[in-house]
Amino acid sequence: MRSDQIKKGPDRAPARAMLRATGMTGEQIEQPMIAVVNTWSDVTPCNMHLRDLAEHVKAGIRAAGGTPVEFGSIVVTDGISMGSEGMKCSLMSREIVADSIEMVTRGHCLDGVVALVGCDKTIPAGAMALARLDIPGMVIYGGSIMPGELKGIPITIQDVFEAVGAHAAGKIDEAELTEVEKNACPGAGACGGQFTANTMALALTTLGLSPMGVNDIPAVHPDKAGAVFACGERVVEQVREGQSARDMISIQSLRNAATVTTATAGSTNSVLHLLAIAREAGVDFDIDEFDEISRRTPIIGDLKPAGKYMAPDMFDAGGTPLVIDKLIKAGLVSDTPTVTGRSLFEECAEVNERPGQAVILDFDQALASRGG
Repeated sequence: MRSDQIKKGPDRAPARAMLRATGMTGEQIEQPMIAVVNTWSDVTPCNMHLRDLAEHVKAGIRAAGGTPVEFGSIVVTDGISMGSEGMKCSLMSREIVADSIEMVTRGHCLDGVVALVGCDKTIPAGAMALARLDIPGMVIYGGSIMPGELKGIPITIQDVFEAVGAHAAGKIDEAELTEVEKNACPGAGACGGQFTANTMALALTTLGLSPMGVNDIPAVHPDKAGAVFACGERVVEQVREGQSARDMISIQSLRNAATVTTATAGSTNSVLHLLAIAREAGVDFDIDEFDEISRRTPIIGDLKPAGKYMAPDMFDAGGTPLVIDKLIKAGLVSDTPTVTGRSLFEECAEVNERPGQAVILDFDQALASRGG
């Protein structure tokens, strides 16, 4: 194991002494040591629940015979910083998060990584760090926020932005704007449309760096805790199997990720993030790929901001497996490895599509014949 460098042999007694000071037993020191990277912060709803999720991840690691080693990183939230000087920090924060994951994991010779992420730049940052390190690991998205409600109508952060415009145009007064503001975001989770966070969560699942279906589960859903517990178990298995991040990141899996983001009318930020992940993994993936993919990929996801539905609606409809299954049947994606040990096609072999759902459409009902 990589961690043997810091814990094996008589000369490592000082390091073991310090590990014992953290509460580790001799048995725990001997086990695979798994980084649990926590981008928790109470500056944003996107990440404010990750401290709780981390406990379930760590419990899963322990149950599988590993030793979790938790440390924190940062988050800068676009939804708060947009329109201010703070927005200059947003994209740069991606590099800081990736660097911090790499530095602590490499600096302590840890055997694997689980990156818990939320607001949008933390998601590609986790993938970039895994690609650099090329060790066992996965990225777990904390999940989407649920919609708010005003006068019996579901509303989201998008409605707040639109209300700002309506107020500026004199269509609503400040009291009405405040009512929208107070009711749009009911609790934990990232912005619920197919904005950058949900787009990249979908992309990383398709890329193979997140277990199928886990990122789909909304932040406050009761199934989230059990799902991330299983992720903790799986990363220990990855260490024992020798599966590493670059096993998943290939030209084929990157094309798959770009195809899925196109099919769901996802954020154009996925272009710069997927290119960055490819570069860290040493894969020659060019920006021209996105144009070629968009020309052959219809939009089948009726998701906000352009469409009607939110990420929790997609989860209820059948989630990422449903989207990929439709693309598989159309011959638009390739079979590639995933962190679960099963292939992408195997993961999508059993799709639970909710009868009558209108979130993910068949190709003959596509909203557009090609992406943007």
